Parts: sequence; structure tokens; C-alpha cells
Amino acid sequence: MIRLSPGRLDQVVAVGAHCDDIALGAGGTLLALCLARPGLRVDALVLCGGGSEREQEEQAALTAFCPGADVRLCVLKLPDGRLPAHWNEAKAAVEELRLRTAPDLVLGPRTDDAHQDHRGLAKLLTTAFRDHLVLGYEIVKWDGDLGRPTAYQPLPPEIAERKVRLLLEHYPSQRHRPWYDREAFLGLARIRGIECHARYAEAFAVSKLALDLGD
Repeated sequence: MIRLSPGRLDQVVAVGAHCDDIALGAGGTLLALCLARPGLRVDALVLCGGGSEREQEEQAALTAFCPGADVRLCVLKLPDGRLPAHWNEAKAAVEELRLRTAPDLVLGPRTDDAHQDHRGLAKLLTTAFRDHLVLGYEIVKWDGDLGRPTAYQPLPPEIAERKVRLLLEHYPSQRHRPWYDREAFLGLARIRGIECHARYAEAFAVSKLALDLGD
């Protein structure tokens, strides 16, 4: 397995359509990054859930998933499942995020995600963050849209276990979902780990990547 390092990361942008998307798709990666780089700045944008218990869940969860980091979270009030009808508001929020940040890494949903809110947000990211490394995370769901990822972040067992514990601890509003359990989370992480010769991993889609092999 070929490994590439982006160098030192000082600022990360993490974006989700819904509260818990970021933690589900990239919670282990955020844990690994923040534990390795105290003081990392994490700018997070979530489109739905503002003003509700879900915003409170998200604030507490990202604080736990980003230990020692400078977390700056914005949760909007766009209606769940209605992103196409609120495209202008979503686009304005993503563009505003781009103007006030200079990230070394952008974490967001995949452009081929089956959920229209995830997919729409992913397309906005690729237009706003044109000169950045954008990793598209995956979220397990009933649509069965998991594919063949192109990039992996191996996770030590303790990080994978910590991710699962934090997901179950900080999002009580989601515990009623039949797929929201330890087996699903660790099972996917184990499969992605097998694919990159690790015990556990998170997987991402990379639509465009520029190499600098000359240096």
C-alpha cells in the first residue's frame, strides 16, 4: 500500500449536511489528527439542525472528537432532506466558509453519495475549495451506496474503539436507528482496514490530487 503524507496540517475544514455526518464519516481521522497536532484549528459547518437538540449534540461531539483543537462550529437551520430547494443558502454558507479559512485539508461527503443533501453539499465543496485537498467521507446507510474508495486513513484499534464510544455517547437522538450500533461502525472500519493492510481504517474518495514528486 503506497502512503503519501500531505505534510504538516494546521487547519482543517469539516463539513456535513446533518449533525453527526462529520463524526460518522471522519471521526476517527479527526481524533488521530487532533491527538497528533495539539492546537489544530478545525472549522466545521453543518447545514441542518441549528437551534435544536441536535446542534447541542454536535457541539459536544466535535469537542470530544477534536481534543485539544480550536473548534469553530456553525450549524445552520436548513430543513433536512430539502437541500435542492435551499441551494442558494447552502452555497452562500460554503462560500463564506471558504473566504474565512485557509485549510490544509477539507473533509466532506462524497459526490456520489446516494443522499441528495450529502451529494449536493459535496458538489458545492469541490467548486468552492478548488485548490485544496478534499477528502469525501462515506456514511453507512440503507441505500447501500458504499463503493470502492481511493484513499484510506488507518486507525489504531484504540482510536477506532474511541470513535464508536463517542458516537454512541454523544448522539442519543440517533440511537433508535437500526443501523446505529457498534457492530455497524466497527464492521465498516474493519473492512476498510483489510483493504489498506491495517486493523481498522476510514475510507475516502479523492476526485482530484496534484503530486509534487520533483521535490
